[in-house]
Amino acid sequence: MKLSAKLKLSLSLISFALISACGGKPGPVGNSAVPEPAKAVELDRYLGKWFEMARYEAPFQKGCDGVTADYSLRDDGKIKVINSCTKEGKTTTANGKAKIVEGSRNAKLKVSFFGPFYGDYWVLDRAEDYSWAIVGEPSGRYLWMLTRQAQPEPQVRARIEARVRELGYDWNLVRVTDQG
Repeated sequence: MKLSAKLKLSLSLISFALISACGGKPGPVGNSAVPEPAKAVELDRYLGKWFEMARYEAPFQKGCDGVTADYSLRDDGKIKVINSCTKEGKTTTANGKAKIVEGSRNAKLKVSFFGPFYGDYWVLDRAEDYSWAIVGEPSGRYLWMLTRQAQPEPQVRARIEARVRELGYDWNLVRVTDQG
């Protein structure tokens, strides 16, 4: 029986949530001393469309390119999350929700793509103009570099890479995302 791409993505996200909830270790630790977020986040400025510049490869994103994330405010005060991925010419989306962790200056969120299972999402650093952001979580196994442009300028890429290294992450584990 052949599974649809959407079902595969859903099953991957469910597996990730279950592994995370059970304390599993799906990938190598790229930073054993994850720092606290560097800056507060103005939610209105953070919302909108982001392009994934690069990431630590995660099982639920394996082989994904053309990755984007869209964030918008929901009526209940939570954040609507729509992640998309293009793999083998087909685009799939995953819909989720996020809630802000109280006392985090809006820099820490809990994100769910499946029922009651929430994962950490920390905006570790960002540009003053919200043109880029570095997102991680406390285990040091997941890392995303996001930009507002699909093809950021070389100096922006270099700045993000330098900042990722300054934060203590292993750049050798980074996979650059092809935005086409």
